[in-house]
This record gives sequence, C-alpha cells and structure tokens, in this order.
Amino acid sequence: MIAKTFLAAAAATLALAASGAMAQEYTFKLHHFLSANSPTHTDTVAPWARAVEEASGGRVKIEIFPSMTLGGRPPELVQQARDGVVDIIWTVNGYTPGQFPRTEVIELPSVFVNDVTAANLALSEMFESDLAEEYKGLEVMFLHVHAGQAIQMRDTEVRRPGDLAGKKLRIPTRTGAWVIEALGASPVAMPVPELPPALQKGVVDGALIPWEIIAPLRLEQQTDYDIEGADKERLGTTAFQMSMNAARWAELPDDIKQAFRDASGPEWLTEMGRVWRENDDKGIEMAVAAGNTHITLTEEETQAFRDAVAPVVDRWIEEVSGAGIDGAALVEKARALVKEHASAQ
Repeated sequence: MIAKTFLAAAAATLALAASGAMAQEYTFKLHHFLSANSPTHTDTVAPWARAVEEASGGRVKIEIFPSMTLGGRPPELVQQARDGVVDIIWTVNGYTPGQFPRTEVIELPSVFVNDVTAANLALSEMFESDLAEEYKGLEVMFLHVHAGQAIQMRDTEVRRPGDLAGKKLRIPTRTGAWVIEALGASPVAMPVPELPPALQKGVVDGALIPWEIIAPLRLEQQTDYDIEGADKERLGTTAFQMSMNAARWAELPDDIKQAFRDASGPEWLTEMGRVWRENDDKGIEMAVAAGNTHITLTEEETQAFRDAVAPVVDRWIEEVSGAGIDGAALVEKARALVKEHASAQ
C-alpha cells in the first residue's frame, strides 16, 4: 500500500514537472551592460521580458543577465547576438560605431527635442523602409532613445559653448563626439559603466549624458553641475536596440514570434517614453538633493548652443552620403515623423 502511494505521488510529481517543462518551451538569454538596480533594467528590460512571457502564455522564459555577466565588454554585445553567443541583447548602437549609420539620424541635435515617445514611434515607423538593412544577423524587437544628452560636469559651470573649450567629455556615440567637437571640447568614448572612475581620476571633465543614469552610477558623487537647455532641450540623444539573433528568431513558430511583437509595439514604445522621461526627472532630483547645481539655460543661452551644434547635421549628411545614404532625406523624414507623433499624443 505504501509502495503504491509512493508510486502515485512520484507519478504526480513527474506529471507536474512535465507540464512545467511544457509550459516553458522556449528559453532565451538576454544580455546587457547595466546593473540589475539601474532604471533601465528594472523599468525597461525586465518589464519587457515579462510582457513577452505573458503574451506567450508562459511558453517563453527570458533569463536576464545584467552587467555583462556572460562575459565580454559592452561594445561586443551586437556581435554576441549576431554570433548566437547570446539570444537577445539590449545595447547602445553607438558602442559599435559605423554599423548603424542610418539609425544615427535620430541622434542628431534638432531632429528629436525632448519628446521621447515621439522619437521612439518615429524610429518604429522608419524601420522597415529606411533602417532594417543595417541590422543583418539580427531581428530587432524595438529601437528607442533616451531623454537626450545633457551636460554633466565635475567642477565647471557651463552657460555658453565657450565654457567647454578645451574640456574632455565622455560620449558613447560618434554623433555625440561631433557635438562635443563643435562645442570646442574633446570627446572621449567609453561605455557608461566606465564613467564614474573616469570622472574621479580626471580622465574626463564631464559627460553628455541623460539624468536617468545618475542614480545607478551615483554620478552626483563625482559632479557639481548639471546643465540643460530651455524647456529641457538637449544636445542630441542616443539610439538603443533590443535585438535577437536572426537564426534563433527564424526557427520560432509564428505564435511565439507574435508574442514578441505584441510586447514590442506602439503601446510599449509609448510607455517607454513615459518611463524614461520620468526616470530622467528623478535622476536630476537626486543630484540636486545631493548638492549638485542644476542649470536650465535661458532661451538666449540655449540658442547659442543650437547655433554651435547646427553644423553637426550637415557633417552627418556628408559623412553618410559617402556610403550611398541619402542623409538629407532621412533627416527630413525623421523630423516630420517626430513632429507627427508629437502632435498625435
């Protein structure tokens, strides 16, 4: 009797285990470079992964590996996904300069100003017709931007472009490097996790960076001044991607692909815009509470920066034209779509 009871219990346990295994038929490794306590991880990467799992009816499991815990450095993430070393990556396009030139259009100063959601939706609308060809080996889940590049300085108050002359500023993208050069400063490229020690050691005097990263990197401990333009205007932005290995995507059934698409559509891009704007505001509040000086430039001061960086757009158009890309048309289209989606909200 005891033996029969044991066998029945064992059979039930095996059945439950089997049903659990059946429930999660597809497991993916998602790799990114920020910490598990960063707003990006807690408010963007993890919620998206959970949304995919829910949309799949529990058949998908996404294991998230933050802080490059699967090895390598942030600039290697795109290749890790292309090679199938990992299944999915979230990363900064600019960490692999020159690989995504068309997408750089959204990073340019004056193309996107302050409205994160409008920029996200513009990228989505442009993807198939204008951007997809530069993502070979990848299946892009979605592209997005952050609230924009503000100026964060160790000990220099900045109110005009000349205040940055001779300074060294960190930037993650080549378009951002051109902005820094237009302001008379020297760009220093590095992944964002390397910024705090670079500030501490004086390798850089500051950075072009959004406020949302202040909290996870504790940048308020390394800086005194946080500067942005009138009405939160910034000096361009950064493009990000959430992408899957193309071969892994190709082997998935249509209903599982649909779960990823459902979790990555316009509603999600709109929510991301709201979250990134909110986290940006929280970041500057944290810096001010710690004693940093938050400077909002006047309209006149802001215009001086606009004038200084305006040639960056022409520089980019000339640069990409050498690769057979109609940069002027992309700028015109991106600006129009950002404006369209801004008015639609």
